[in-house]
Amino acid sequence: MDEKTSDYSHVATIVALGSDKRQVLADRLETVLRDHGAVHIAPVRLLSGDSKFTAIEQALNSGDPASLRRSLEAEFAKEADICVTPTLNRRKSLLISDMDSTIIQQECLDELADFAGLKAEISAITERAMRGELNFEEALRERVGMLEGLHISALERCYTERITLMPGARTLVETMKAGGAHCVLVSGGFTFFTSRIAKAAGFHADQGNTLLDDGKALTGKVGEPILGREAKLTALQTEAKKLNLTPSDTIAMGDGANDLAMIEAAGLGIAYRAKPVVTAASDCGISVTDLTAALYFQGYSDSEIVWEN
Repeated sequence: MDEKTSDYSHVATIVALGSDKRQVLADRLETVLRDHGAVHIAPVRLLSGDSKFTAIEQALNSGDPASLRRSLEAEFAKEADICVTPTLNRRKSLLISDMDSTIIQQECLDELADFAGLKAEISAITERAMRGELNFEEALRERVGMLEGLHISALERCYTERITLMPGARTLVETMKAGGAHCVLVSGGFTFFTSRIAKAAGFHADQGNTLLDDGKALTGKVGEPILGREAKLTALQTEAKKLNLTPSDTIAMGDGANDLAMIEAAGLGIAYRAKPVVTAASDCGISVTDLTAALYFQGYSDSEIVWEN
């Protein structure tokens, strides 16, 4: 579909696990679109059908895309990931992504706490902070303070023994890079981990907070100012300006409340297996498939994707 000449205002994308589901997905999509009175003369386009996913898209005109998204999510609940996005400027030129529980499968601070015998206590605080129930900066200082005296060797052990990339992470980053996008990892976590994860996943750059130590052990302090919700938004704006882009040219992804500002500002804000407050504020969410869905949402097909080894 040619974005520049399309007569359609939006594209609805459905991504489900399993191959060869094109017809059943298309039929159910057709039913929802008909109920909404959405105009869709163009044929359904198959983005993926031979891999572990089936992904289809339908160009359409809709007077209420937000309502259409809700209806599609209700129709395909727990079966597929949904995105209803404007046709124009669909493929983004800047990716800004959270790290913990988004690009990696863990929360680094919670895993590090396990080496101090404090995982349960610190994980409980993390959960509340990610739900937006606690001030992020204050919660981070509290959790880091509990790790005072932990030997710095625990950082490397934590990274090598506990931390794993999220399925689709390398595929997402390398494909967007191949398409000319700039990719930045922005985390409320720590630079010890962001630098390593950015390299492993293929990001161009990374930003994070700094754990302070005395050469042997953590001091229980974090470098100031803390990179939190507003700093993530600033990172998006700054990176976009450097590249002569606007926020509408960006895709932002995350799972916690400290990701809200950048997700709301981005041209495509994606909630990845996110807390309810984040899902509600996003343009679309991924909870059934994996990070590859963010590519299908932008109109990439399997033949264009750089698959991770």
